[in-house]
Amino acid sequence: MDALINPVIGDYVLTAGTPERDPAGGLGNAVYLRLMTPLGSYWADATLGSRLHEIQREKDLARVEILARQYAQQALAPILADGRARSIDIATERTKLSAGGSRLNLLIEVTDAAGNRLSFTHPVKVI
Repeated sequence: MDALINPVIGDYVLTAGTPERDPAGGLGNAVYLRLMTPLGSYWADATLGSRLHEIQREKDLARVEILARQYAQQALAPILADGRARSIDIATERTKLSAGGSRLNLLIEVTDAAGNRLSFTHPVKVI
């Protein structure tokens, strides 16, 4: 079982100095890595990754929400194709930051192969 990565800080979740295990059996990390890795930048698999890095400096507009949802769907499609998930639903939520700027949260619901529904929130920084 994989160690759990926190998508907000981009580091392992530690309890008493020991990494916590991913309660989703690796799906949490698979979702995180596919969304955070720029598409085509991973040497072992050119199809791994997303285009979300392209919208990090975009203004907080409705069209950016649509793009983010599309990019996330494209990035997570291989998880459906290899049978690790039955379905993936993606919604968006906008949040204003106190230091200025905005954050677009991707609210991801994954139904795994066993039928369990797992929820993930993935932040995307926008202006």
